[in-house]
Amino acid sequence: MKLLLRSDVDGLGRTGDIVEVARGYARNYLVPKGLAIEAVTGVTAQAEAMQRKRALKAATDRAEAETTAARIAGLVVQITAKASNEGRLFGSVGSAEVAATLTAQVGLEVDRRQVVGEVIKEVGSHEFTIELHSDVAVPVTVEVQPEA
Repeated sequence: MKLLLRSDVDGLGRTGDIVEVARGYARNYLVPKGLAIEAVTGVTAQAEAMQRKRALKAATDRAEAETTAARIAGLVVQITAKASNEGRLFGSVGSAEVAATLTAQVGLEVDRRQVVGEVIKEVGSHEFTIELHSDVAVPVTVEVQPEA
C-alpha cells in the first residue's frame, strides 16, 4: 500500500516521502496515529511541498547551529567538585554536569545527549564535544577544580 508520510518514521522514511508498506501496518499503526495518509493520485504536489518545507527547516536549523558553534568555539567551562588531595574526584563529572554548567555559565540550553566525552574522574582540563546538529559539532574544554 502506498502512503505519504506526514511525520518522520524511524526505519521507514521522512516527512513527505511516499513509501510502500504492508496493508496491516498502514491500517493498524501509521494511519490511525496520523503518521501517514494514503497516497492517492494528485498527492505528489503535497509530497513535494512537505519535502521543501523539511529542507527549509533543516537549513535554518543548521544555520542556527553554526552561529551557536561560532559563539562557543574555544570556550573553557569551569566546574568545581569534591576531590582528594591527590586530585581524584569523589564521584565523577559527566555529560549531565557539563550540560548544566553550559546552561548556567553561558546560557546555552544543551541536552546531555548532545554532550560527548569521557566521564571525568580527576581534577584538570578535559575535552568534550557539543553536537549542536548532525553536521555541526564544537569542542569545549572543561576544567575541573577541587572545591576549597
